[in-house]
Amino acid sequence: MKEHTKLLFEKADHAIRSARILRQSDEIEFAAGRLYYAMLYVAEALLYERDLAFRKHSAVHAAFGREFAKTGLLDPKFHRWLLTAFDLRVQGDYQVTPHLTDEDVDVGLQRATEFLAAARAFLETPGPPSGT
Repeated sequence: MKEHTKLLFEKADHAIRSARILRQSDEIEFAAGRLYYAMLYVAEALLYERDLAFRKHSAVHAAFGREFAKTGLLDPKFHRWLLTAFDLRVQGDYQVTPHLTDEDVDVGLQRATEFLAAARAFLETPGPPSGT
């Protein structure tokens, strides 16, 4: 695993921890933002392992869907979860009175944690032997 990938995973883990603290402080809209970024960092890490990097969030979303969800390398639910997290972040960041709930964040915490674990497991699983 590349060093930059490890750093992105660390950043994702930190964002999840921050979201938990924000959730406990009833800062729901800000917790939703941290959860989206946790998932974005995970997607970026996976893409980076394939020598793919993007400047725009939409490009990361599209490339992750193309490279991992559509190919079945990872469960397509992770792509749906990333897009849902983005929508919740936009709502929390840009709406004056966002309609986010504690449950939105609780589900997001579970999803971000599962996505990070699945990505780590995926990259730590050895591929087929060379020449196969």
